[in-house]
Amino acid sequence: MTFAHSDARLSPAERADLLLREMTLAEKCAQLVGVFPWSLIGPDCSDAAGAEDLLRTPPGHVAGLTCDDPARLALLAGAVQRQYVTRTRLGVPALVHMEALNGFMVGGHVVFPTGTGLAATWSPDLVEAMTRLIREQMRRTGVRQALAPVLDVALDPRWGRVHETYGEDPYLTAALGVSYVRGLQGEDLRTGVVATTKHFLGYGLAEGGVNLSAAETGARRLRDLFGYPFEAAVRLAGLRSVMNSYGDVDGVPVGASREVLTDLLRGTMGFEGFVSSDYTTMGHLVDRQRVADDPAQAARLTLHAGLDVELPTEWAFGAALAKEVEAGRVEPRDLDLAVERVLRAKFELGLFENPYPQESIDVTAVAQEGRELSLELARRSVVLLRNDGTLPLAPGSLRVAVVGPHADAVTLQFPTYTYPAFREMTTRMARGELGNAIGVETTMASWNESVFPPREAESFLREQYGATSLTEEIAALASAVETEPGCALTTELDAEALDRAVAAAEAADVVVLALGGASLWFNSARTEGEASDSADIALPASQVRLAEAVAATGTPLVAVLVQGRAYTLPRAVAEAAAIVVAPYGGPFGPKAVAEVLFGVTEPTGRLPYTIPRHVGQLPVYHHQRNGTGRRNPYPPAVPQHYLDMPATPLFTFGQGLSYTDFTLGGLTADTEVDTTGTATIAVTVTNTGVRAGATVVQLYLSATTTGVTRPAQQLGGFARVELAPGEARRVEFRVAAAQLGCTDLAREFALTPGTVRFFVGLDSDDRALEGAFELVGERRVLTSTQRAFLSETVVRDA
Repeated sequence: MTFAHSDARLSPAERADLLLREMTLAEKCAQLVGVFPWSLIGPDCSDAAGAEDLLRTPPGHVAGLTCDDPARLALLAGAVQRQYVTRTRLGVPALVHMEALNGFMVGGHVVFPTGTGLAATWSPDLVEAMTRLIREQMRRTGVRQALAPVLDVALDPRWGRVHETYGEDPYLTAALGVSYVRGLQGEDLRTGVVATTKHFLGYGLAEGGVNLSAAETGARRLRDLFGYPFEAAVRLAGLRSVMNSYGDVDGVPVGASREVLTDLLRGTMGFEGFVSSDYTTMGHLVDRQRVADDPAQAARLTLHAGLDVELPTEWAFGAALAKEVEAGRVEPRDLDLAVERVLRAKFELGLFENPYPQESIDVTAVAQEGRELSLELARRSVVLLRNDGTLPLAPGSLRVAVVGPHADAVTLQFPTYTYPAFREMTTRMARGELGNAIGVETTMASWNESVFPPREAESFLREQYGATSLTEEIAALASAVETEPGCALTTELDAEALDRAVAAAEAADVVVLALGGASLWFNSARTEGEASDSADIALPASQVRLAEAVAATGTPLVAVLVQGRAYTLPRAVAEAAAIVVAPYGGPFGPKAVAEVLFGVTEPTGRLPYTIPRHVGQLPVYHHQRNGTGRRNPYPPAVPQHYLDMPATPLFTFGQGLSYTDFTLGGLTADTEVDTTGTATIAVTVTNTGVRAGATVVQLYLSATTTGVTRPAQQLGGFARVELAPGEARRVEFRVAAAQLGCTDLAREFALTPGTVRFFVGLDSDDRALEGAFELVGERRVLTSTQRAFLSETVVRDA
């Protein structure tokens, strides 16, 4: 039978409307839920028990489909789609989703540095190149929705998920997020993959730094700060899906908040895609937040709020939702809107014409894809924060002691939301070693035994990814290397371990002290990760003791901090001869660090977050509002904000050193700009050193609005510039006035005439060049379509 919606000449909206008319109530409700693959097929692609019943009203989404081999994944995804296309009444294909935070979370694909590592590169172009590759990898295996990127603005390093984000700044997050979505979705979604930004909204402001907690913030800050990157992705990249936050805003869980998911997201920001629930959101409303009594009430609240899809499996939507519609407790129009959004996305993706994965996949070739890009991103993510001249080390002439829990570690480079970490967590949980996790069923055990055959973690990483340790990479560049862990990540080792580490330090010409954190999923020693938050952000006590003992030897000390968020540092580390910060870099993280230590590559990374002196300073992000925190003027006769320490950070946002020197000069800027116009600010950056290198020229803006406090400064543009010794380049920032609006006293998003101050520097505290311009003309109330989000940057010959 041929249905009217099969006509590919019609628009996706027209086809979705026609298909919606053909659907029964049960079929509509089923489009809004997910299912795990083992409920449909076995590991050999045969029908699972009960599959026939499921296919009578097939769930619209498939969750958790992953394995070690992309060719096998394609077979599994193809088997599912054949069930849907050939054995269901309407033949509506499934939308299969998977995580893709820093690489497609399926075995056999390259892993890239984690979120804050990508942010430390300040390289939106490379992030877009990364997601163009991820798009190809996902499409060939039949996965057409990515649960990424994370656009939460992370202001509190106690929160364990900071490493998934692009850091503390809304502008940098927007720039990278827009590039991510563009690369993944492409210019035409028929050749793209749906991006799902998360977590809308305020998730990075979890109260007390505790995951899932409420975001205590007002409506202005919610839109102007936390909503900034999401709105930019909607307007500049055509974002097609959003995932809700688990937390609540103004006392209402986001998943049940019409004010957030409909009025703000759709009405104000103009979002036209579908909202995917974070896994088990509806259950949280009943069991954790206690705003609903049962699945039926949770369904009524969330559907009316504007949440369209329940993931990973049916609990409140599906059959339970159908009963609520039949009983007249749910508006049929609310249901139809949600179903229409899902169907429209499937038509936009071209799923009805092309539902199947690629027929053959060269697994060996796939494993090599993106490795050079991953290495380049890892190189650019390494941040040099302190250097007394000890670095770069001379290749081939030094005895190096590599000491610390990260010295010889391979697994710690692969955090949550990478495939190796997911695989380890899932297989251990299926063996009953761990407590339950969000979205994981005990019934998946037999499936796991087939698709995840037992493998020792480190050998798996070395064989599948070519992963190496920091010690191995340093050994390739030093004359001699001795390594000792000295301590475990969070605990002491045997009584002699510290003594061996000290002895190694005493015998060396230089010590590389490899410290930091680890991000894992609910298992093993860790300092970060989902549901792995910290009240104290100091390095673990075992690492502090090791650092103090090694520093006492007097051997020059280079501290390497592998981390996904800020840690406060003991004096032994803070006063080391050199400090290098590196993210969880994937297979090439250690290589990138070693190359920077020995000057094989230049350090070009810049911090995407602030590093405080003490946890008591929090929050301490650079864009605090005028009159708040460290942006508060000192009272008379008071030398500093705190009695016991300065309120300034140890290292500030945007900071990073090089092995060469850069100067800024030649500032020119418009002095008057109309509220409908564009301000042009230009500077010359010169490499005044003897080595080639790259720096990030950063523009910071400060606008004021009558009656409303604004950020004392906000990032307004940046440019990564590579320069040979003695070379100069002209960097021009073109800032549309519409980039300077805010929610004003009238609760309108508006642009108000006044003075706009700015500075251009090499970090957020570097006021190398300062100026101001007058914003003149009429006050402008700006719709979302009239806003500007990212300045235009031009780099040319000086």
